[in-house]
Amino acid sequence: MRSIAFHNREKEIKEVMNILNTEPTLITFIYGPMNSGKTELIGHVIEELPNEYAVFYINLRTKFLSSYDDFIESLFEMEIEGGRRKETLKELVSSVTKVAGIPINREFLDYVFKDKKPKNAFSYIIKLFEEVKDAGKQPVLILDELQKIRDVKVNGPLIYELFNFFIDLTKEKHLAHVFVATSDSLFIESIYSEAILQERCRYLLVDDFDKSTVIHFLDKYKFSDTAKEVAWNCCGGKPVCLVELINTKGNRKGKAEELLKIRKGQIEEVVYSLEAKDKTMFDAVMGVLSEFLVNDKTHYKYLSDEITFLVRKNIIFADSVNKELRPQSRLNLLAIRAVLKNV
Repeated sequence: MRSIAFHNREKEIKEVMNILNTEPTLITFIYGPMNSGKTELIGHVIEELPNEYAVFYINLRTKFLSSYDDFIESLFEMEIEGGRRKETLKELVSSVTKVAGIPINREFLDYVFKDKKPKNAFSYIIKLFEEVKDAGKQPVLILDELQKIRDVKVNGPLIYELFNFFIDLTKEKHLAHVFVATSDSLFIESIYSEAILQERCRYLLVDDFDKSTVIHFLDKYKFSDTAKEVAWNCCGGKPVCLVELINTKGNRKGKAEELLKIRKGQIEEVVYSLEAKDKTMFDAVMGVLSEFLVNDKTHYKYLSDEITFLVRKNIIFADSVNKELRPQSRLNLLAIRAVLKNV
């Protein structure tokens, strides 16, 4: 499979760099539809950052997080034995490289897990970040797919303890930049409406590409004008879908039709299995979907049960900041319309 180059995120990169070039004051949420390129953007920015930044990147996507211990273990990167053991924070800071967890040795790890108190982990991170600052670098903490700890509890929901810690790092101590990335609409909705975070966070939308960007992107792969229209009409600006067509040899129109057929079948399975279980909810869900027969997006006032159902099934994306509903992708929009035409 050919390598697909990172493409045209200048606007988002500029926004991130503007944040990094100022004193830490707010938590930054990087959000957007599924597979819109959030993690790829983060990785690109990290690679391009000068050495004056010390980045601590933790991706929770593949972590099994059912407890406080699971989450804390996911944050830290144990010092690998070999050579002289690093005993002090200053020595641990000397081993910091980009795209790494938070370095720790066995002695400090024992302290972090003592009494299972989040404040132990947080106080260690603060002291480490202070050492990073003293070494002339700016700490940057990035947590990807943070919504995975939503249900973890330790003397109450862990998420509240964590956001209080983020506020301390940014607004109170101005010690570290904190970025939280997620494609979970419901998580962003709950955060957006949370009083504790009012005026303490900002939101950066990483969306699918617009049409001009898609056309320019496909020029690199020698798509004909006809093939470009096929790609746009099927995939819109969804990077992962465009890559699927780029890697298709031969009949790209046939591949696009196959993708639509598969997605239509998946959505039919979701909504019609619901009809058999709960006809009232089915009717409400179909009412939401019918909004997309002629519209690409619509507005909402609150997340009703039927909207929440569609969001959880990754059919609809809810943009809490702009109070908009839209299908997760152009392919989802076409599949929704195809399903509705058969009703």
